Amino acid sequence: MAFVKISEQSSLYNDLEKKSVGEILHDINTEDKKVALAVEKALPAVEKLVTEIVSRMKRGGRIFYIGAGTSGRLGVLDASEIPPTFGMDPSWVIGLIAGGDTALRNPVENAEDDTAQGWKDLQAFGINDKDTVIGIAASGTTPYVIGALNTCREHGILTAAITSNPDAPVSQAADIAIEMVVGPEYVTGSSRMKSGTGQKMICNMITTSVMIKMGRVKGNKMVNMQLSNAKLVDRGTRMIVEELGLPYDEAKRMLLMHGSVKKAVDAYNGVESED
Repeated sequence: MAFVKISEQSSLYNDLEKKSVGEILHDINTEDKKVALAVEKALPAVEKLVTEIVSRMKRGGRIFYIGAGTSGRLGVLDASEIPPTFGMDPSWVIGLIAGGDTALRNPVENAEDDTAQGWKDLQAFGINDKDTVIGIAASGTTPYVIGALNTCREHGILTAAITSNPDAPVSQAADIAIEMVVGPEYVTGSSRMKSGTGQKMICNMITTSVMIKMGRVKGNKMVNMQLSNAKLVDRGTRMIVEELGLPYDEAKRMLLMHGSVKKAVDAYNGVESED
């Protein structure tokens, strides 16, 4: 059976330019409601991946996202949010996009068509068999991603793929295929819409659950978040007040002295922090 790109099929809506703003927004919202259900069907594959990542990360492994265009940007976005949210060093979760950082803002011609460049980009980080490489490709056919995943598997590196098309070439190149089938886009082929939304949801799931299992969350609090602005200092202070019953000013002093909620609480309790 020939591979069919569901994500490229014609929109279920037509004459978009003739619709009112209200109609356009309603229709987009109707389509967006389908995304969470599509992600739900992919949860078994996501669970399998997270379990494998945690095992590897506890031995020093890292997560690499790799993609092109919107898919690449979403991987870079998720990776960039891990240090401030969970206090992890930026080297633990890394996002790579075809064409490099320039491609985050501007398209780089033919960057996604190079089957060898993805592996070259990964080699710059000393990729090894403790790491996990997650290819993101809505179409499921991006050469930059497929080439990287194929070479990773040759080197015994765990691979996964996030795609919007079942039985896609990128799925066949990965050890674990996460197929999130959201159907045709509202604007035909515009994978920045439902496909991009679903990719963001899955990336959030992967890294959040991994960070929880790596001990970066206590209860339901981001106890290792970076104190990069007044809002986060206040949030951290209130966490310490809640945890230890200290006055606000004393809790804030401890937070700023130790640099994180976890370190402050550990110090107060006489526990040597691992961080």
